[in-house]
Amino acid sequence: MNLRGFVRLFTHIQLLPVLENGEETTLIGGQAVMEGVMMRSPHSYCVAVRKPDGHIVTESQPLAKISERYPIFKLPLFRGLGTLGGAMWLGMKALKFSADCALEGVSPGAAKGLSEAAGRPQKKDLGPGAVALQIAFSLLFMIGLYKFVPLYLATLLGHHFHALSGRLAINAMDGGIRIEIFLGFMYLLSRLKEMHRLFEYHGAEHKVVFNFESGQPVTVENAQRFVTWHPRCGTSFLVVVLIVAMIGYLFLPIDNFWLKLAARVALLPVIIGISYEIIRFAAKRRSGLLAMLTKPGLWLQRVTTQPPSNDQTEVAITALAQAMELEKAQGGQLVIA
Repeated sequence: MNLRGFVRLFTHIQLLPVLENGEETTLIGGQAVMEGVMMRSPHSYCVAVRKPDGHIVTESQPLAKISERYPIFKLPLFRGLGTLGGAMWLGMKALKFSADCALEGVSPGAAKGLSEAAGRPQKKDLGPGAVALQIAFSLLFMIGLYKFVPLYLATLLGHHFHALSGRLAINAMDGGIRIEIFLGFMYLLSRLKEMHRLFEYHGAEHKVVFNFESGQPVTVENAQRFVTWHPRCGTSFLVVVLIVAMIGYLFLPIDNFWLKLAARVALLPVIIGISYEIIRFAAKRRSGLLAMLTKPGLWLQRVTTQPPSNDQTEVAITALAQAMELEKAQGGQLVIA
């Protein structure tokens, strides 16, 4: 993979948590990928990608729930970790498939799931080594950008300004800087042409999910009537994580810089678990204090989702239709959660 391809895939990996939508207990969710959409039902998923020649390529496979394989992930707090871990794993698979298509290469193993319109294996493929390197680099980048940099800057400000040198002040600045970095990063990405198209597919995924949940026939015309922001979106989840982290780290009784950094990394699973429960609660009760925590995420989706074209909406519908077809073939219960 050349440098441009590496940077391109790296940028998409950074957006995986932002673009993911849905949870295990709901019927459908999805995610935008390169020139396409992944849709999943409780026990199957399908990725649909439109190639440069206009044909839609698909890959669909059965999908086991993490909570069914590991019952611990049915418990509060743990289910958030299981859901996010499963979503990231599936998101990487979907992103790899779409990246292979973007590189004019669909792996021989994926050819089984291709539509007849584009059913021949191509030459290029992202090997497991390239994907592993991308994941490792992305994790280090995220820890550095969202953990090290905010704490370092807050500590630096505390050293230069006596009024900001207290533990509480430094922890508060750390949380505020982290949120500013996240918002700035999202804004910069939204200015890139390719990311704008990705956000359009994100909007298509949300519209089709809304269309399905409404009980109306899922068509391009019906889907386009719905808004692009959805309460179960990963964007909303990440904003809640940032807010919960800011509150949670505020009162940590630690002054040493490196111990503070280690504590922030170590507490991340707890923050994720609590944030997931808040999102889950807010999705069922659209009012109250906890529901208010999800509002900033809905506002931010004005950036991370954009109105899609009819062609992009058609791709999302194709992914949903094949995921549901495979779900039905497995005897899945097709009810709206």
